Amino acid sequence: MTDSVLGGTLTLAPDLTISRMGYGAMQLAGPNVFGPPKDRDQALAVLRAAVEAGITHIDTADFYGPAVVNELIKEALHPYPAGLHIVTKVGARRGADGGWNPSLAPEDLKAQVRENLQHLGLDALDVVNLRAGTHDGTSEDSLAEEFGALAELRREGLIRHLGLSGVSSAQLTEAQAIAPVVTVQNLYNLANRQDDALVDRCAAENIAFASFFPLGGFTPLQSETLTEVAAGLGASAQQVALAWLLQRSATTVLIPGTSSVGHLRENIAAAELTLPADAVAELDTIGK
Repeated sequence: MTDSVLGGTLTLAPDLTISRMGYGAMQLAGPNVFGPPKDRDQALAVLRAAVEAGITHIDTADFYGPAVVNELIKEALHPYPAGLHIVTKVGARRGADGGWNPSLAPEDLKAQVRENLQHLGLDALDVVNLRAGTHDGTSEDSLAEEFGALAELRREGLIRHLGLSGVSSAQLTEAQAIAPVVTVQNLYNLANRQDDALVDRCAAENIAFASFFPLGGFTPLQSETLTEVAAGLGASAQQVALAWLLQRSATTVLIPGTSSVGHLRENIAAAELTLPADAVAELDTIGK
């Protein structure tokens, strides 16, 4: 599959070129991202289909499951093909009830990195994002101590590149004073445009901006405007929402998740969709 089909590629460092159309593995776990998948064979098939389609950017975290998703990735894809980059996150642990509990103590962040390495079967992680915020938003708290702990592991060779998740522009600046940042992963989609300025900043600094919940997440995008634009283009609303993100800036990357091979292929097809200027103008009104 060609670069154009996958939205092209993005080079973030000499050893880090990713397909802009990535795959988010979160939905491979059980309900509420907790426990084993409903259909293990299908979960493995989705991962293999993503790589076969040319996707070189898989997003995961050891707290998906927990450990379940990383172990599925290892079972499906290890030994990993050349050029495949796995981006993981640290900064949370799951409670016995499936709750998402922030866990940002420096020593525990280091332990989480080692757990990701173990469950993925790797000696070094391509990219580790520090999950500073939550699904509900960001804060302005200092993350110097936490990011510094990951920077130590980068110097030791356990991490190749660092990123951030759920952060403000000020926190990005603070982190960059400690170590280079190659990716920012925040809540952003057609209906959630609060990070417009940060998207533009990432483009200017060649930092990948990965939208989590590109299709709305736990509350799927619902918009009459989106439905009408999609109908006019002969595409699904989900495909138009993904295409809008790809066209939003040169460094936006997509990590939509699915546990279905058919849905995966529909998502990939969104990268072939070019939105005309009048459609973009209509879509831009959704988040205003």
